Amino acid sequence: MKKQIMGLLVSIFFIFVFTSGVYAKTITLRFAHQNPDTGLSSTQCVDPWLRKVEEATKGQVKIQAFYGQTLAKGKDMWNATKTGITDIAWCFHGYWPGMTPLSDVISLPALPFKSAEKGSEVLWKLYEQFPEIQNEYKDVKVLLFYTSEPYSLITIKKQVKTVEDMKGMKIRMSGGPSTDMVKALGGVPMLIPMPDNYISLQKGVIDGMGAPWEAIHVWRFYEVVDYYTEVPFPAVYFSIAMNKNKWNSLPKDIQDAIMSVGGEFGSKFWGKNFFDLMKAEGVKKIKEQGQGDHIYELTQEEREKWIEIGGRPVWEQWVKTMEAQGHKNARQILETTIKLAQE
Repeated sequence: MKKQIMGLLVSIFFIFVFTSGVYAKTITLRFAHQNPDTGLSSTQCVDPWLRKVEEATKGQVKIQAFYGQTLAKGKDMWNATKTGITDIAWCFHGYWPGMTPLSDVISLPALPFKSAEKGSEVLWKLYEQFPEIQNEYKDVKVLLFYTSEPYSLITIKKQVKTVEDMKGMKIRMSGGPSTDMVKALGGVPMLIPMPDNYISLQKGVIDGMGAPWEAIHVWRFYEVVDYYTEVPFPAVYFSIAMNKNKWNSLPKDIQDAIMSVGGEFGSKFWGKNFFDLMKAEGVKKIKEQGQGDHIYELTQEEREKWIEIGGRPVWEQWVKTMEAQGHKNARQILETTIKLAQE
Protein backbone atom coordinates (compact mmCIF):
# COMPACT_ATOMS: atom_id res chain seq x y z
CA MET A 1 0.00 0.00 0.00
CA LYS A 2 2.79 2.37 0.90
CA LYS A 3 4.52 1.58 -2.40
CA GLN A 4 1.33 2.36 -4.31
CA ILE A 5 0.92 5.68 -2.51
CA MET A 6 4.57 6.50 -3.07
CA GLY A 7 4.25 5.61 -6.75
CA LEU A 8 1.18 7.81 -7.09
CA LEU A 9 2.94 10.74 -5.42
CA VAL A 10 5.95 10.32 -7.72
CA SER A 11 3.66 10.27 -10.76
CA ILE A 12 1.86 13.41 -9.59
CA PHE A 13 5.22 15.07 -8.99
CA PHE A 14 6.45 14.37 -12.53
CA ILE A 15 3.14 15.43 -14.06
CA PHE A 16 3.35 18.69 -12.11
CA VAL A 17 6.95 19.30 -13.17
CA PHE A 18 6.18 18.49 -16.80
CA THR A 19 3.05 20.65 -17.07
CA SER A 20 4.68 23.50 -15.14
CA GLY A 21 7.55 23.43 -17.62
CA VAL A 22 5.13 23.62 -20.53
CA TYR A 23 3.17 26.58 -19.18
CA ALA A 24 6.26 28.34 -17.86
CA LYS A 25 7.92 28.27 -21.27
CA THR A 26 8.36 31.81 -22.56
CA ILE A 27 7.22 32.58 -26.10
CA THR A 28 9.27 35.35 -27.73
CA LEU A 29 7.61 37.28 -30.53
CA ARG A 30 9.39 39.76 -32.80
CA PHE A 31 7.66 43.07 -33.42
CA ALA A 32 8.73 45.30 -36.33
CA HIS A 33 7.98 49.02 -36.41
CA GLN A 34 8.90 51.86 -38.75
CA ASN A 35 9.22 54.70 -36.26
CA PRO A 36 12.19 55.39 -33.99
CA ASP A 37 12.05 54.07 -30.44
CA THR A 38 12.62 57.55 -29.00
CA GLY A 39 9.51 59.10 -30.57
CA LEU A 40 6.60 59.99 -28.31
CA SER A 41 4.27 57.67 -30.21
CA SER A 42 6.64 54.83 -29.38
CA THR A 43 7.14 55.72 -25.73
CA GLN A 44 3.49 56.65 -25.07
CA CYS A 45 1.74 54.03 -27.20
CA VAL A 46 3.80 51.21 -28.67
CA ASP A 47 5.90 50.33 -25.63
CA PRO A 48 2.93 50.46 -23.20
CA TRP A 49 0.84 48.24 -25.50
CA LEU A 50 3.61 45.68 -25.87
CA ARG A 51 3.79 45.56 -22.08
CA LYS A 52 0.02 45.04 -21.97
CA VAL A 53 0.46 41.95 -24.14
CA GLU A 54 3.12 40.60 -21.80
CA GLU A 55 0.98 41.35 -18.75
CA ALA A 56 -2.17 39.84 -20.30
CA THR A 57 -0.27 36.61 -21.00
CA LYS A 58 1.19 36.68 -17.45
CA GLY A 59 4.70 36.80 -18.78
CA GLN A 60 4.35 33.79 -21.03
CA VAL A 61 4.83 36.07 -24.06
CA LYS A 62 7.78 38.42 -24.40
CA ILE A 63 7.97 40.95 -27.22
CA GLN A 64 11.29 41.70 -28.88
CA ALA A 65 10.78 45.10 -30.51
CA PHE A 66 12.68 46.21 -33.61
CA TYR A 67 12.20 49.95 -34.10
CA GLY A 68 13.36 52.30 -36.82
CA GLN A 69 13.01 49.82 -39.72
CA THR A 70 15.80 47.63 -38.33
CA LEU A 71 13.97 44.37 -39.11
CA ALA A 72 11.89 45.46 -42.10
CA LYS A 73 11.35 48.65 -44.07
CA GLY A 74 8.00 50.37 -43.60
CA LYS A 75 6.84 49.56 -47.13
CA ASP A 76 7.88 45.91 -46.69
CA MET A 77 6.05 45.25 -43.41
CA TRP A 78 3.11 43.37 -44.95
CA ASN A 79 5.26 40.85 -46.80
CA ALA A 80 7.58 40.59 -43.81
CA THR A 81 4.58 39.56 -41.73
CA LYS A 82 3.21 37.09 -44.28
CA THR A 83 6.58 35.41 -44.83
CA GLY A 84 7.57 35.26 -41.16
CA ILE A 85 10.49 37.69 -41.25
CA THR A 86 8.69 39.21 -38.29
CA ASP A 87 6.00 37.73 -36.07
CA ILE A 88 4.05 40.97 -35.57
CA ALA A 89 4.28 44.18 -37.56
CA TRP A 90 3.03 47.71 -37.73
CA CYS A 91 1.43 47.95 -41.17
CA PHE A 92 0.60 51.27 -42.83
CA HIS A 93 -1.87 50.51 -45.59
CA GLY A 94 -1.21 53.76 -47.44
CA TYR A 95 1.97 52.11 -48.73
CA TRP A 96 -0.07 49.55 -50.68
CA PRO A 97 -2.84 51.31 -52.67
CA GLY A 98 -5.57 48.93 -53.74
CA MET A 99 -4.50 46.05 -51.51
CA THR A 100 -7.32 46.50 -48.97
CA PRO A 101 -9.78 48.61 -50.99
CA LEU A 102 -12.87 48.13 -48.82
CA SER A 103 -10.93 49.12 -45.73
CA ASP A 104 -10.03 52.31 -47.58
CA VAL A 105 -13.51 53.58 -46.77
CA ILE A 106 -12.11 54.89 -43.47
CA SER A 107 -9.67 57.03 -45.50
CA LEU A 108 -12.35 58.87 -47.44
CA PRO A 109 -12.13 62.64 -46.93
CA ALA A 110 -14.43 64.65 -44.69
CA LEU A 111 -15.88 61.72 -42.72
CA PRO A 112 -17.71 62.77 -39.54
CA PHE A 113 -15.15 61.77 -36.94
CA LYS A 114 -12.57 64.07 -35.42
CA SER A 115 -10.44 61.82 -33.22
CA ALA A 116 -8.19 58.89 -34.02
CA GLU A 117 -9.73 56.96 -31.15
CA LYS A 118 -13.14 57.17 -32.80
CA GLY A 119 -11.84 56.35 -36.27
CA SER A 120 -10.04 53.31 -34.88
CA GLU A 121 -13.20 52.09 -33.17
CA VAL A 122 -15.18 52.49 -36.41
CA LEU A 123 -12.67 50.53 -38.49
CA TRP A 124 -12.58 47.62 -36.04
CA LYS A 125 -16.38 47.45 -36.00
CA LEU A 126 -16.47 47.45 -39.80
CA TYR A 127 -13.99 44.56 -39.79
CA GLU A 128 -16.17 42.63 -37.37
CA GLN A 129 -19.36 43.31 -39.32
CA PHE A 130 -18.33 42.71 -42.94
CA PRO A 131 -16.81 39.37 -44.06
CA GLU A 132 -15.67 41.07 -47.26
CA ILE A 133 -13.36 43.31 -45.21
CA GLN A 134 -12.14 40.33 -43.18
CA ASN A 135 -11.23 38.62 -46.45
CA GLU A 136 -8.78 41.42 -47.25
CA TYR A 137 -6.67 40.20 -44.31
CA LYS A 138 -6.95 36.45 -44.90
CA ASP A 139 -3.16 36.07 -45.17
CA VAL A 140 -2.48 37.42 -41.67
CA LYS A 141 -4.03 37.60 -38.23
CA VAL A 142 -5.20 41.13 -37.44
CA LEU A 143 -4.71 42.00 -33.78
CA LEU A 144 -6.11 45.53 -34.07
CA PHE A 145 -6.62 48.49 -36.37
CA TYR A 146 -6.04 52.15 -35.72
CA THR A 147 -6.44 55.38 -37.64
CA SER A 148 -5.00 58.84 -37.46
CA GLU A 149 -7.12 61.88 -36.85
CA PRO A 150 -7.98 63.62 -40.15
CA TYR A 151 -4.72 64.96 -41.58
CA SER A 152 -3.64 68.59 -41.51
CA LEU A 153 -2.01 70.24 -44.53
CA ILE A 154 1.56 71.40 -43.91
CA THR A 155 3.36 73.49 -46.52
CA ILE A 156 6.53 75.36 -47.30
CA LYS A 157 6.69 78.86 -48.79
CA LYS A 158 2.97 79.70 -48.69
CA GLN A 159 -0.07 79.26 -46.45
CA VAL A 160 -2.99 77.44 -48.05
CA LYS A 161 -6.26 79.19 -47.23
CA THR A 162 -8.47 78.45 -50.24
CA VAL A 163 -9.05 75.75 -52.83
CA GLU A 164 -7.45 78.06 -55.37
CA ASP A 165 -4.21 77.99 -53.35
CA MET A 166 -3.96 74.24 -53.98
CA LYS A 167 -3.70 74.56 -57.75
CA GLY A 168 -0.55 72.85 -59.04
CA MET A 169 0.95 72.23 -55.59
CA LYS A 170 2.87 68.97 -55.18
CA ILE A 171 1.36 67.43 -52.06
CA ARG A 172 2.55 64.17 -50.53
CA MET A 173 -0.38 61.94 -49.66
CA SER A 174 -0.62 58.30 -48.74
CA GLY A 175 -2.46 56.74 -51.67
CA GLY A 176 -6.04 55.70 -52.29
CA PRO A 177 -8.87 58.18 -51.65
CA SER A 178 -6.49 60.82 -50.29
CA THR A 179 -4.75 61.12 -53.65
CA ASP A 180 -8.14 61.38 -55.35
CA MET A 181 -9.01 64.29 -53.10
CA VAL A 182 -5.77 66.15 -53.87
CA LYS A 183 -6.40 65.69 -57.61
CA ALA A 184 -9.97 66.97 -57.25
CA LEU A 185 -8.69 70.04 -55.42
CA GLY A 186 -6.22 70.79 -58.22
CA GLY A 187 -3.07 69.55 -56.53
CA VAL A 188 -0.50 67.00 -57.67
CA PRO A 189 -0.39 64.00 -55.32
CA MET A 190 3.03 62.53 -54.54
CA LEU A 191 3.66 59.10 -53.01
CA ILE A 192 6.76 59.24 -50.81
CA PRO A 193 7.58 56.99 -47.82
CA MET A 194 7.29 58.83 -44.52
CA PRO A 195 11.02 58.64 -43.62
CA ASP A 196 11.88 60.43 -46.89
CA ASN A 197 9.53 63.39 -46.49
CA TYR A 198 11.78 65.57 -44.31
CA ILE A 199 14.42 65.88 -47.02
CA SER A 200 11.74 66.12 -49.73
CA LEU A 201 10.26 69.15 -47.97
CA GLN A 202 13.69 70.59 -47.22
CA LYS A 203 14.78 70.37 -50.87
CA GLY A 204 11.43 71.49 -52.30
CA VAL A 205 10.74 68.18 -54.04
CA ILE A 206 7.23 68.59 -52.62
CA ASP A 207 5.41 71.79 -51.69
CA GLY A 208 3.70 70.21 -48.72
CA MET A 209 2.01 67.13 -47.39
CA GLY A 210 -0.93 65.84 -45.46
CA ALA A 211 0.24 64.83 -42.01
CA PRO A 212 -1.10 64.01 -38.56
CA TRP A 213 0.23 65.93 -35.59
CA GLU A 214 2.05 62.82 -34.42
CA ALA A 215 4.18 62.79 -37.58
CA ILE A 216 4.80 66.54 -37.42
CA HIS A 217 6.31 65.99 -33.99
CA VAL A 218 8.03 62.62 -34.38
CA TRP A 219 9.57 63.31 -37.78
CA ARG A 220 10.46 66.91 -36.83
CA PHE A 221 8.69 68.38 -39.85
CA TYR A 222 8.31 71.60 -37.86
CA GLU A 223 11.99 72.23 -38.65
CA VAL A 224 11.39 72.48 -42.41
CA VAL A 225 7.71 73.42 -42.73
CA ASP A 226 6.44 77.00 -42.58
CA TYR A 227 2.65 76.74 -42.51
CA TYR A 228 -0.12 74.54 -41.08
CA THR A 229 -3.73 74.47 -42.28
CA GLU A 230 -6.61 72.50 -40.74
CA VAL A 231 -8.56 71.10 -43.69
CA PRO A 232 -11.13 68.29 -44.18
CA PHE A 233 -8.42 65.88 -45.28
CA PRO A 234 -8.79 62.11 -44.87
CA ALA A 235 -7.40 60.05 -42.05
CA VAL A 236 -5.14 57.09 -42.73
CA TYR A 237 -5.23 53.65 -41.20
CA PHE A 238 -2.94 50.95 -39.93
CA SER A 239 -3.13 47.37 -38.77
CA ILE A 240 -1.09 45.55 -36.19
CA ALA A 241 -0.86 42.20 -37.93
CA MET A 242 0.63 38.85 -37.00
CA ASN A 243 2.05 36.03 -39.06
CA LYS A 244 -0.78 33.53 -39.46
CA ASN A 245 1.30 30.39 -38.87
CA LYS A 246 2.82 31.88 -35.74
CA TRP A 247 -0.64 32.84 -34.48
CA ASN A 248 -1.99 29.34 -35.15
CA SER A 249 0.94 27.83 -33.25
CA LEU A 250 -0.02 29.66 -30.06
CA PRO A 251 -2.12 27.92 -27.37
CA LYS A 252 -5.76 29.07 -27.25
CA ASP A 253 -5.36 30.70 -23.84
CA ILE A 254 -2.43 32.77 -25.15
CA GLN A 255 -4.43 33.82 -28.21
CA ASP A 256 -7.33 34.89 -25.99
CA ALA A 257 -5.00 36.81 -23.69
CA ILE A 258 -3.45 38.72 -26.61
CA MET A 259 -6.85 39.59 -28.05
CA SER A 260 -8.02 40.81 -24.65
CA VAL A 261 -5.77 43.83 -25.27
CA GLY A 262 -6.36 43.78 -29.04
CA GLY A 263 -9.64 44.07 -30.91
CA GLU A 264 -11.74 47.14 -30.14
CA PHE A 265 -9.90 47.87 -26.90
CA GLY A 266 -6.49 47.79 -28.56
CA SER A 267 -7.72 49.76 -31.57
CA LYS A 268 -9.00 52.61 -29.40
CA PHE A 269 -5.86 52.49 -27.25
CA TRP A 270 -3.59 52.90 -30.28
CA GLY A 271 -5.75 55.61 -31.85
CA LYS A 272 -5.81 57.67 -28.69
CA ASN A 273 -2.21 57.18 -27.57
CA PHE A 274 -0.49 57.13 -30.95
CA PHE A 275 -2.30 60.13 -32.41
CA ASP A 276 -4.81 62.02 -30.28
CA LEU A 277 -2.42 62.78 -27.44
CA MET A 278 0.22 64.04 -29.87
CA LYS A 279 -1.55 67.19 -31.07
CA ALA A 280 -0.74 69.24 -27.97
CA GLU A 281 2.92 68.24 -28.27
CA GLY A 282 2.98 69.13 -31.95
CA VAL A 283 1.44 72.55 -31.40
CA LYS A 284 3.86 73.16 -28.54
CA LYS A 285 6.84 72.48 -30.80
CA ILE A 286 5.50 74.81 -33.48
CA LYS A 287 5.10 77.58 -30.96
CA GLU A 288 8.65 76.98 -29.76
CA GLN A 289 9.72 77.50 -33.38
CA GLY A 290 7.99 80.88 -33.32
CA GLN A 291 5.33 79.79 -35.81
CA GLY A 292 2.31 79.67 -33.56
CA ASP A 293 0.56 82.24 -35.74
CA HIS A 294 1.11 80.04 -38.82
CA ILE A 295 -1.66 77.59 -37.84
CA TYR A 296 -4.76 78.37 -39.88
CA GLU A 297 -8.24 76.88 -39.89
CA LEU A 298 -10.46 77.20 -42.96
CA THR A 299 -13.56 79.33 -42.65
CA GLN A 300 -16.76 77.28 -42.54
CA GLU A 301 -17.71 78.53 -46.00
CA GLU A 302 -14.35 77.53 -47.43
CA ARG A 303 -14.45 74.18 -45.63
CA GLU A 304 -17.79 73.37 -47.26
CA LYS A 305 -16.27 74.23 -50.64
CA TRP A 306 -13.44 71.73 -50.04
CA ILE A 307 -15.97 69.06 -49.05
CA GLU A 308 -18.14 69.69 -52.11
CA ILE A 309 -15.17 69.62 -54.50
CA GLY A 310 -12.90 67.02 -52.93
CA GLY A 311 -15.07 65.22 -50.39
CA ARG A 312 -18.46 63.89 -51.43
CA PRO A 313 -17.46 63.29 -55.08
CA VAL A 314 -14.64 61.06 -53.81
CA TRP A 315 -17.17 59.11 -51.72
CA GLU A 316 -19.29 58.50 -54.79
CA GLN A 317 -16.31 57.58 -56.94
CA TRP A 318 -15.17 55.09 -54.30
CA VAL A 319 -18.61 53.42 -54.30
CA LYS A 320 -18.66 53.21 -58.10
CA THR A 321 -15.15 51.79 -58.23
CA MET A 322 -15.89 49.18 -55.57
CA GLU A 323 -19.14 48.15 -57.23
CA ALA A 324 -17.36 47.82 -60.57
CA GLN A 325 -14.88 45.48 -58.87
CA GLY A 326 -17.74 43.28 -57.70
CA HIS A 327 -18.24 44.67 -54.19
CA LYS A 328 -22.00 45.09 -54.37
CA ASN A 329 -22.37 46.22 -50.76
CA ALA A 330 -19.89 49.11 -51.07
CA ARG A 331 -22.60 51.72 -50.45
CA GLN A 332 -23.77 49.81 -47.38
CA ILE A 333 -20.20 49.83 -46.07
CA LEU A 334 -19.93 53.59 -46.67
CA GLU A 335 -23.29 54.30 -45.02
CA THR A 336 -22.37 52.10 -42.05
CA THR A 337 -19.05 53.95 -41.72
CA ILE A 338 -20.80 57.32 -41.61
CA LYS A 339 -23.37 56.05 -39.10
CA LEU A 340 -20.72 54.56 -36.80
CA ALA A 341 -18.62 57.74 -37.02
CA GLN A 342 -21.63 59.84 -35.92
CA GLU A 343 -22.45 57.69 -32.88
